[in-house]
Amino acid sequence: MNLNIYDDNLLVNKKMRLWVQISPGSNEPIYLQIAAQISEAIAKGELAAGDQLPTVRKLAGELVINPNTVARAYNVLEGQGLIVSKIGAGTFVTDPRHRDKDASRLHILAERMDNVIIQALNLGLNQQTITELFHTRLTNLVSYTDSGKQKNE
Repeated sequence: MNLNIYDDNLLVNKKMRLWVQISPGSNEPIYLQIAAQISEAIAKGELAAGDQLPTVRKLAGELVINPNTVARAYNVLEGQGLIVSKIGAGTFVTDPRHRDKDASRLHILAERMDNVIIQALNLGLNQQTITELFHTRLTNLVSYTDSGKQKNE
């Protein structure tokens, strides 16, 4: 069973659409599903710096889940530096220029990349194929992000 939510908020004269889909039967906890989808929307430029996320209660109500689950997802995203909560104002996407890029987070990213490379090698892919695959995926994501930013501006 999949549940979907669209949230329309008027933000600085622009329309933001947030689509979250959860799968209650999945092995992945619901709060991580929510966090991953919002993180992806930010990476793709569907959510830009300054965009306001739905309130915890509103998103929980639309998804028919416990508000603590949404709050936990928001805490994960805040811990990653992707969003910031302002008391009385709401939860907003942070500016990428102000996100924390400390050495420990870069180390974690490098370890994750190593795991992907190991999986590719175990599939029998050679260095050139892995590099081409990475380049293609990166190019697609960056071009998608660039086109998303143009739409939001």
